[in-house]
Amino acid sequence: MLGAGVFAVFAPAAASAGSALLLALALAGFVAYCNAAASAQLAAVYPESGATYVYGRKRLGPWWGFTAGWGFVVGKTASCAAMAMTFAGYAVPGYQRPAAVAAVLALTAVNYRGITRTALLTRILLAAVLAVLGIVIAVCLANPDPAGLTESWLEHGVFGVLQAAGLLFFAFAGYARIATLGEEVRDPRRTIPRAIFAALGTALLIYLLVGVALLLVLGPDRLAAAGAPLADALTAAGLPGLAPLARVGAAAASLGALLALLAGVGRTALAMARNRDLPGGLAAVHPRFAVPHRAEWLVAALVCGLVLVADLREVIGFSSFGVLVYYAIANASAWTQPAADRRWPRWLNVAGLAGCLLLAATLPLPAVLAGLGVFAVGLAGRAVALTRR
Repeated sequence: MLGAGVFAVFAPAAASAGSALLLALALAGFVAYCNAAASAQLAAVYPESGATYVYGRKRLGPWWGFTAGWGFVVGKTASCAAMAMTFAGYAVPGYQRPAAVAAVLALTAVNYRGITRTALLTRILLAAVLAVLGIVIAVCLANPDPAGLTESWLEHGVFGVLQAAGLLFFAFAGYARIATLGEEVRDPRRTIPRAIFAALGTALLIYLLVGVALLLVLGPDRLAAAGAPLADALTAAGLPGLAPLARVGAAAASLGALLALLAGVGRTALAMARNRDLPGGLAAVHPRFAVPHRAEWLVAALVCGLVLVADLREVIGFSSFGVLVYYAIANASAWTQPAADRRWPRWLNVAGLAGCLLLAATLPLPAVLAGLGVFAVGLAGRAVALTRR
């Protein structure tokens, strides 16, 4: 969870909710917890690759499974674009689009050779991100302007808070991966819930501290306009010499997250292609490197297209829309499970489903319209393919 999102998402959230982005953050965290609980419950019964794509097919039917898989692929493709743009915005301001495209192509080439993010690299990246965030929080809290926490709380209303929560949901991406380990851990009924709660609680606490720190130094209006919020906060706090540190941390976190996610999207596309929910050619696996090379290069091309035509707020909104639909289906699937397979009460699934749909509906209108259009294209394409078969 502590990746590109924490460096990028506070600016668009502040534009939607002002200082009330802190309330929006708590709401996004609660919806994320509901979704992770549903995923954990399902993963214990269906320990297969594909996650909600599989759960939807098993519990609700092939069409729902396809919708979930399609939502994941398009949403996470947009996430890749957001991560590439975050990297470029911090590392090479002024040349964001070409730098973002170069990063996508370079990391796709790395993935092509079967090189993915290792546990050691994950620990190194996490340590670097935590160090940068700790410095930003400490510097900002030492140079506060309390007015930043009180401005704009009521200006944007309930709708603004909901929209900001939908955008902030992007920063929680990754929490449900714990759930996929249901068959690989000791005492999963005890371990998985504790791990999910600990991960989400820790990330939420860090995000709240970062949000407070940015508001105290930049205020909601300057935060909304910031191109590199954490670096800008260090400069505004009177320590511009530390701004490059934030830029290096953001670049490392973004590239690490992008490397992992490019591989994940390609493998979900592989699973869908094997079930003939995507063109069969995408199921090709490289004979030497054992990776879904066609799927990965197609994903890279789509990510580069988004980088060239959209801005950061648009791709974050579009990503959140696709992933919220994906988790809405996860909650619906978990709700149908019998009592013997349940680990959480059904009301949590209802809350998660309602929360996902509400946040998706209140995202910026261009993101909602684009998301609905892409889902319509995917569903129509599947209908045509089934008819031709």
